[in-house]
Amino acid sequence: MGETPALRASDADRDRMVTLLREHAAEGRLTLEEFTERMAAAYAARTHEELDTLARDLPAGDAPVASRRSPTRLVLSLFGSSERDGRLRVRRRVTCLMGFGNIDLDLRQATLEGDVITIVAFGMFGAIDVYVPEGVEVDLHGLVVFGHKGERGNDTPPLPGTPLVRVFAFGLFTGIDVWRVPLAWAQKTWRQIIKGSRKGAHKELEA
Repeated sequence: MGETPALRASDADRDRMVTLLREHAAEGRLTLEEFTERMAAAYAARTHEELDTLARDLPAGDAPVASRRSPTRLVLSLFGSSERDGRLRVRRRVTCLMGFGNIDLDLRQATLEGDVITIVAFGMFGAIDVYVPEGVEVDLHGLVVFGHKGERGNDTPPLPGTPLVRVFAFGLFTGIDVWRVPLAWAQKTWRQIIKGSRKGAHKELEA
């Protein structure tokens, strides 16, 4: 006898898996990068088996795991540099204040406790760089005088359930950039990410 065919997944099955992944991300079990990667795999899954593998290492119960880390609310840099990365805990808003320096805020390994995260960036004479996984929706607003603000990387269509990172950028003689980092560049340094994006290497990955 032949093997039993794998049970095909429906759109509703995929949506339920994405909802489950979002809950685990909000509870701190999945980083933003992990959630984005698994969410894309969920929408591409054809069978129940493929969907089940996405949550196989996650608990089945609904009991939340309370993080003991303080949420990141403020990143300050005056005449120097400030770096925030790793498993940050982010709620609704993060404020970045910079004067004569630079700030690097890397949200790829962060846990976001909300569907919309607002980054308010104020800078004078320096640079503010925000890093998000490719596939996360970015909404950039603001005004920079004698400088620039911009979104870098592949602007792929967001999938339903993707968090929104809304950035309000205000600066004077400042560069404020949001970098969409391809998952294939997970091991690259910030400098390598910036250099590769400026050279257009990210476009080769999209092709």
